[in-house]
Amino acid sequence: MATTADVHPVDEIPPVRQLAAFGLQHVLAMYAGAVAVPLIVGGALKLSPADLAYLITADLLVCGVATLIQCVGFWRFGVRLPVMQGCTFAAVSPMVLIGTTGGGLPVIYGSVIVAGLTIMLLAPLFGRLLRFFPPLVTGTVILVIGLSLLPVAGNWAAGGAGAKDFGEPRNLALAGFVLAVVLGVQRFAPAFLSRIAVLLGIAAGLAVAVPFGFTDFGGVGDAGWVGVSTPFHFGAPEFRVSAIVSMLVVALVTMTETTGDLIAVGELTGRKAEPRPLADGLRADGLSTVLGGVFNTFPYTAYAQNVGLVGMTRVRSRWVVAAAGGILVLLGLLPKLGAVVAAIPAPVLGGAGLVMFGTVAASGLRTLARVDFKGNDNLTVVAVSVAIGLLPVGVPTVYAKFPDWFQTVMDSGISAGCLSAIVLNLLFNHLAVKGGSAAGAEPAGLPVGGGEKAVEQPREEAV
Repeated sequence: MATTADVHPVDEIPPVRQLAAFGLQHVLAMYAGAVAVPLIVGGALKLSPADLAYLITADLLVCGVATLIQCVGFWRFGVRLPVMQGCTFAAVSPMVLIGTTGGGLPVIYGSVIVAGLTIMLLAPLFGRLLRFFPPLVTGTVILVIGLSLLPVAGNWAAGGAGAKDFGEPRNLALAGFVLAVVLGVQRFAPAFLSRIAVLLGIAAGLAVAVPFGFTDFGGVGDAGWVGVSTPFHFGAPEFRVSAIVSMLVVALVTMTETTGDLIAVGELTGRKAEPRPLADGLRADGLSTVLGGVFNTFPYTAYAQNVGLVGMTRVRSRWVVAAAGGILVLLGLLPKLGAVVAAIPAPVLGGAGLVMFGTVAASGLRTLARVDFKGNDNLTVVAVSVAIGLLPVGVPTVYAKFPDWFQTVMDSGISAGCLSAIVLNLLFNHLAVKGGSAAGAEPAGLPVGGGEKAVEQPREEAV
């Protein structure tokens, strides 16, 4: 990769062959999650196989466009960091509820468009909230992101949630083989090959999976060569207040998750997300969500699994992820190529996911290592925030008796952990306590004159 002293690693443009390899690696890391949302929503609405296929190709197309907007950027849209975009899972339950109670896809898309416009309007406000994300909060959020993703990798490794052979030893053996290949390549291979360790691991796993009957490519022959998503394919959008309110709650959750992901990428790449770029990234999320409502797909957000890939490979170029966006556009326009990628079995992705998602959690620990935990309550902030963030991950039905809006916010471990970390940091490090200021509290508060310094100093040192 060619470098110059005045070019930040984020802006470096690798050779074409490396762009293609690194970009494909990012696509494989997020593909299963990207197609899961249209599959779940389309299945709940009992769409025909042809309509399901249409939803998936539309999703891949807009995923690619959204990623290009985020990485390349134009005017005030795009954070210009290596950020992969995909459909948010936070919107799945509300969209299924909207679609199955008589609204159908047109009402879903109407609410999605309004949510996207709202995100664009609120983006500058969220950009100004960056001061509430010191290393204590960002490290905790990144840690929660990584830990909350590990069950996803575990489900893949076992064969995929709902699979008939879920948990079969041969599935876990295949995942373990992929994990071993990824680790072996990263440890012993030359520098360039170590950076595509995940891609090589997936390729090796696929080579083993085909002869042992884990998958077949029968669906490739049935897929068409060319498919173009047209606006409002399922009808003109309808705007209902109840559906819009539900999706606005999702929009706030999505903005919180995206903020955490953008801060995490900034930490990993050495280009911290300042207020203006953060607002530009959120504005790109809003624009992508509007495009989703127009082109027959769903709300978009930054994908945390690709954050882990950036940390693991140490490839920080945003043009690599932009190349991945280009590949997604091709997959959306060429369904046959999408079918080839879709044939990769879940255990293969699970083996690679264990490394990537664990890397996200480890990055959070690295950020927390710069935080002062002596003579203050920062350890309590981390402990409680991680516990609250992982509660819906470990006990998915814990909030089943709560209102829908509450479930939308708290069922996402990322948003729950993020909100907890922000509130607890304000409570213990910024608000007056025990009849005096936080600066004067001993020892429950921070040392005199150090209320801000103890929390913010690691960020200043890093800069």
